[in-house]
Amino acid sequence: MADNEDSKMDKITEKLRSDNSSSSSSSDSEDEKMSPSETLKSKVYRIFGREKPVHKVLGGGKPADVFLWRNKKVSAGVLGGVTAIWVLFDLLEYHLLTLICHGLILALAVLFLWSNASTFINKSPPRIPEVDIPEEPVREFASALRVEINQALVFLRKIASGRDIKTFLGVIAGLWILSIIGSCCNFLTLVYIVFVLQFTVPMLYEKYEDQVDSFAEKAMHEIKKQYAVFDAKVLSKIPRGPLKDKKRA
Repeated sequence: MADNEDSKMDKITEKLRSDNSSSSSSSDSEDEKMSPSETLKSKVYRIFGREKPVHKVLGGGKPADVFLWRNKKVSAGVLGGVTAIWVLFDLLEYHLLTLICHGLILALAVLFLWSNASTFINKSPPRIPEVDIPEEPVREFASALRVEINQALVFLRKIASGRDIKTFLGVIAGLWILSIIGSCCNFLTLVYIVFVLQFTVPMLYEKYEDQVDSFAEKAMHEIKKQYAVFDAKVLSKIPRGPLKDKKRA
């Protein structure tokens, strides 16, 4: 009996060992399968701390498809239309009010003549659709615009408080660069340049994101090094405002 019990115990222990070894080997194999991609993703530097794909960063859906040239015909059509508008208003110096008036004159003249000449050409006049702007989209647009304006005001107030010198200098540098660009071209050309950049930079970045992120990592490392030197020599000597607002009595 004792021998039988010992043999049974030996079989149970062997089974437990085999289960543990199999589970450990399976976990090791899972780690081997998962770790290379996960560790690679965690170690790869992405510009601006990006964790999502470029398509998701742009909001996803059809707008992101247009900016990333998923449908080349639609993207080329939108870019061509914007280019035509820029050429019409900037290069040819055609005015918006003049264009609207000429377009309305042409449309009204065609509809008026067609409606009166329908009895002679035996064709029914074109049906003019009723245009009614719904109230809900206008409210949603106004609400979203209000939120964005409030966020911008909060950001400007934070900068003006004098507590974050790094952000303050970054905003000043950005506004200075924008003023230089604005002195070289008018507002319409600036909007067109931004629009063209939206159609080119995301697409090129998605295509060469590894090379761009590698270069950006080196550039950010050098910028941080230079900023540390500038902070030690200049910014640390500038008196800063109080960290907390004084409580009102």
